Amino acid sequence: MTTGPIDELLRRAHALGADPRNTNYAGGNASAKGTATDPVTGEGVELMWVKGSGGDLGTLTEAGLAVLRLDPLRSLTRVYPGVEREDEMVAAFDYCAFGKGGAAPSIDTAMHALVDAAHVDHLHPDAGIAVATAAGGEALTREIFGGRVLWVPWRRPGFQLGLDIAALKDANPGAIGVVLGGHGITAWGDTSEECAARSLEIIRTAERHIAEHGRPEPFGPVIHQPLPEGERAGRAAALFPVIRGLCSTDARQVGHFTATPEVLDFLSRAEHPRLAALGTSCPDHFLRTKVAPLVVDLPPDTPLDEVVTRLRELHAAYRDDYRAYYERHAVPGSPAMRGADPAIVLVPGVGMFSFGKDKQTARVAGEFYVNAINVMRGAEALSSYRPIEESEKFRIEYWELEEAKLRRMPKPRPLATRVALVTGGGSGIGAATARRLAAEGACVVVADRDLGAAEKVAAELGSSDVAIAVEVDVTSEEQIGAAVRRAVLAFGGVDLVVNNAGLSLSRSLLETTAADWDLQHDVMARGSFLVSRETAQIMINQAMGGDLIYISSKNSVFAGPNNVAYGAAKADQAHQVRLLAAELGAHGIRVNGVNPDGVVRGSGIFASGWGADRAAVYGVPEERLGEFYAQRTLLKREVLPEHIAAAVFALTGGDLSLTTGLHIPVDAGVPAAFLR
Repeated sequence: MTTGPIDELLRRAHALGADPRNTNYAGGNASAKGTATDPVTGEGVELMWVKGSGGDLGTLTEAGLAVLRLDPLRSLTRVYPGVEREDEMVAAFDYCAFGKGGAAPSIDTAMHALVDAAHVDHLHPDAGIAVATAAGGEALTREIFGGRVLWVPWRRPGFQLGLDIAALKDANPGAIGVVLGGHGITAWGDTSEECAARSLEIIRTAERHIAEHGRPEPFGPVIHQPLPEGERAGRAAALFPVIRGLCSTDARQVGHFTATPEVLDFLSRAEHPRLAALGTSCPDHFLRTKVAPLVVDLPPDTPLDEVVTRLRELHAAYRDDYRAYYERHAVPGSPAMRGADPAIVLVPGVGMFSFGKDKQTARVAGEFYVNAINVMRGAEALSSYRPIEESEKFRIEYWELEEAKLRRMPKPRPLATRVALVTGGGSGIGAATARRLAAEGACVVVADRDLGAAEKVAAELGSSDVAIAVEVDVTSEEQIGAAVRRAVLAFGGVDLVVNNAGLSLSRSLLETTAADWDLQHDVMARGSFLVSRETAQIMINQAMGGDLIYISSKNSVFAGPNNVAYGAAKADQAHQVRLLAAELGAHGIRVNGVNPDGVVRGSGIFASGWGADRAAVYGVPEERLGEFYAQRTLLKREVLPEHIAAAVFALTGGDLSLTTGLHIPVDAGVPAAFLR
């Protein structure tokens, strides 16, 4: 089947990007050159399609390609002002765009344009970077590949690097690619298939050489055995909120926990402190992991309170060291220091905690550090790990081009970096609230007794980077504890809790049994208390403030008929709001409530029999109950789950940051329930 260069490029990118041995997420790029028709002249024009800035090879689409004219791109060599001003060339790419140009060109565009080959790959494989960061990397490249693959000393990505690689290729017609010192690999070919085959040849040859010639145990002997799995997870859940709070000193972060065999083995070995201190090398790595991780220097079985104390000391020292690193290398005109907190925290015997502005960023930072561990293992197996100089790392981290990319990022949504837990989240008000909080940027833990319903809502919200489902019966302390630990291990902590789980039985006083009373109080009064107690401890450990929201009811202040157990339980919840607001304010934790009424459509409570009971009490058909409730209000409007969700967001989205102890009625106006 005949296909064009775009289809060939996308197939190659997907095949290479699907295997993490070949390149990391959003790392590397690939290009294809070909001919298209100029819509203005009707004549053929030589073009280059290349992965745009910030894209991912494995999921690349045509919309993610930058499209540029080759002639003006190559003509830029005539106006190139030299390496000291090479960053100016990036702006010139805009004048080489074909039509609207597609995605924004990346800094590697010059490499792809200047190398005289129809297809070019630039990748960050662990084995390739291991060779690139090994002491004696140039000699190793000759030993492993002969003259088939060439060595390029470290140079920051940009126009000059493209010129260097192009010159090497022209001078060595038998070469298939290069190892870029401290960085990665580049390969080329006359066809897409040849280019991919050469990329894989370089990667697999490096892997085999490390496996066959590398020394065993490159990280040294085992000095710390990982904790057993259950104990490890428990300790991670206990430490995570503290670590997250520390790593959010400058800007609130979301967390990700990794305890893969690679991480646990690295942290068990004698050389991990030395190697971790050297930091990562590939620009894609350290831009996400920062210049070095924070490493806890205690045995895995150290008492938890001692670990927390040491973490605080190490964090303060890390911030001092990072500030000194910035001051050592900053020059007039350098971007301001972005923050001195670590992005990676390593705890021997437990695992790795990684952080970012959202869950995906935190997860990818952890994945990049696993890449870095693999790189260090390979480099140490061959000789010794030698990343690029600290000054070069600073030039990349505080590169004006990186700063410009950050300035182009969209403004964060109001609840970005917030972790929300919603009980009763599988239906009705809880599901609507979960949807609203996720839409406003929160990571959401959908908690429900019906796990299937919770999973359905969570899947609707997005991937596990956005939402997870947990099964919890709020009458069980054990299940609440387990659900909160799941939330912590998924996102690093909890910031926003919506106590929504509830049920109701419409009974007169004489018909209400002790079991009826106990059930409603166990779910709503006791359940809310238990959830608040468990999550407040997390918030206190984080030291980042937080929000507790109670979905109470108009019935907490309104005396309706045949409703004694439900109304009393809701009144209990309403007073918990006031009591906890008074108690938790010192920790920056705000506690507020929402008092709905008549939320019939979409309500799990009404669908489970409460609707029929209330319709019978008021003498209306059940299908007209929502209309009946609306007509008795001042606004004559029906209250929907989305209205309650909007009130939750109003209380937590930032505009009411000094409000606590408040109940907001969302009942369309019921004078008898006016707060006094």
